[in-house]
Amino acid sequence: MEDDDDIPQESCGVVGVYAPNEDVARLTFFALFALQHRGQESAGISVSDGNAIHSVTSMGLVTQAFKEEDLARLSGHIAIGHTRYSTSGSSLLCNAQPIVINGPNVDLALAHNGNVVNALDLKKELETLGCNFSSTTDTEIIAQLLTNAPVSDWKQRIQYLMRRVQGAYSLTILTEDSLIAVRDPLGVRPLCIGTINGGWIVASESCALDNLGADLVRDIEPGEAIIIDNDGLRTLHKSKQSKVSSCIFEQIYFARPDSLIDGKLTYSVRKSMGAQLAREHPIDADVVIGIPDSATAAAVGYAQESGISYSEGLLKNRYVGRTFIEPDQRVRGLGVRLKFNTLPEVVEGKKLVVVDDSIVRGTTTPHVVSLLRKAGATEIHLRVCAPPIKHPCQLGVDMASYNELIAANKTIQEIKNFVGADSLGYLSVEGLIESVGGNGTNHCLGCFTGNHPVPVQLSMHKLALETTT
Repeated sequence: MEDDDDIPQESCGVVGVYAPNEDVARLTFFALFALQHRGQESAGISVSDGNAIHSVTSMGLVTQAFKEEDLARLSGHIAIGHTRYSTSGSSLLCNAQPIVINGPNVDLALAHNGNVVNALDLKKELETLGCNFSSTTDTEIIAQLLTNAPVSDWKQRIQYLMRRVQGAYSLTILTEDSLIAVRDPLGVRPLCIGTINGGWIVASESCALDNLGADLVRDIEPGEAIIIDNDGLRTLHKSKQSKVSSCIFEQIYFARPDSLIDGKLTYSVRKSMGAQLAREHPIDADVVIGIPDSATAAAVGYAQESGISYSEGLLKNRYVGRTFIEPDQRVRGLGVRLKFNTLPEVVEGKKLVVVDDSIVRGTTTPHVVSLLRKAGATEIHLRVCAPPIKHPCQLGVDMASYNELIAANKTIQEIKNFVGADSLGYLSVEGLIESVGGNGTNHCLGCFTGNHPVPVQLSMHKLALETTT
């Protein structure tokens, strides 16, 4: 399920580095490179040398956004970085992060993963205070709140922020002499911290630490804010809120398989989902294949649990969508073939179990099924390692509206007929909870159940802030 219009889209990756003996801009670059899967629209790095903050932001992938000379002039011992998928505001250079604010009380750069659902009200309030906005993102609203907070120190600023902001935010904040990392009280988006050669690194996922040879220390806890400066690392604030509601789609789709989320390897969790799916929806078949890459681990789990052999049946071109050259009409008409190709020797004459991670709009799945039938598959049994998505996300996943969500408008039988599969089975909510671990109260399941951790009326269209400018 890899069509850009038919997948849940994430809301960025963030990095922070405090390492006086290292080239922090270069470390940040390679950490962002490991988080490229979380956003491909723009990237940026801000660095402080103890006296001033300097930044480079650009559109495109991490490898397109920075040149060697950019990193060379970003000298200092503290850095933050960001790679963006837009959940609030268009894909424009003015919305690239980190956002830099020279405020009345403090200068800072800020990188944000998440979505602020009361951003419109906060923006109107800040404008009455005389704040001018240069972007159309909720990230700048967070930054303006911090710089204009009617308090004197960072502990109080963070407390003020958490009282005012509703929604999801994992932040890295750069001041002239410190690195601050904040995770919202619900813990919607991940954030972890590690050590590297006597310094510290904060990142959205542990795979970014692995990429640098850093050692993972722990997750930053929901509602926790830490600061790193000349005095070392310490916790600035810890929320007393007991309710945690981390996004279940980190385990299903967003996080890289080699990342640890809540102390569990994502690859292993996805294998467990596949195994549970096999128990819930068994079928007589010859081969199990996964739709690459995000469903591969679940397909392996399904195969191992069912005893049906696993094989690659679809190959993915990982560089589709990475060019600025528009395809001509003939190439555009190839559609899903630009992203996938079949292995006929694996598929031909076989009854297939095809494992996918989720179905959102259902625009891609019929083409994949058709592709496999043309390659000679005799039966196609589609298995989805997530429950039906029936509700839009309220916390920053750019998923779809109610009228676009196929499971909100069709029965499972109707979806089966629409996509052209011989059978269709979704993982149950209970099975998903069992696969991930816990009792379900520590994850947000709102897109499946409609029970969101914030009031639905607070939800905001991703371009809402642009209509107020």
